[in-house]
Amino acid sequence: QAPLVESGGGLVQPGGSLRLSCVVSETIFRENGMGWYRQSPANERELVAAVTRRGLTNYKDSVKGRFTISRDIAKNTVFLQMNNLKPEDTAVYYCNAFPLRVPPNWGQGTQVTVSS
Repeated sequence: QAPLVESGGGLVQPGGSLRLSCVVSETIFRENGMGWYRQSPANERELVAAVTRRGLTNYKDSVKGRFTISRDIAKNTVFLQMNNLKPEDTAVYYCNAFPLRVPPNWGQGTQVTVSS
């Protein structure tokens, strides 16, 4: 099994919602905080939301109040609930350790497209 498997992306209208999931290998999940990152053609990959091993969360300013990161420890899964989506949220979304591992060894990501 791949260490990071993202899913849940899709095409949604502005104002809509999506919930992304990421199944993480037990080793990565147990030893690291986790984050959701995104990359669009116009931008470098950036951190969107993160949760530490202690459960503390932080968010990119532009998604505060709209996105929520959470995790299911029993299932080694991290979620990103995205509400009130905007066209500028369009990107490929990735999960990975937070802070990033070296090398990061990214998964395949999941495409989120916000368009009317």
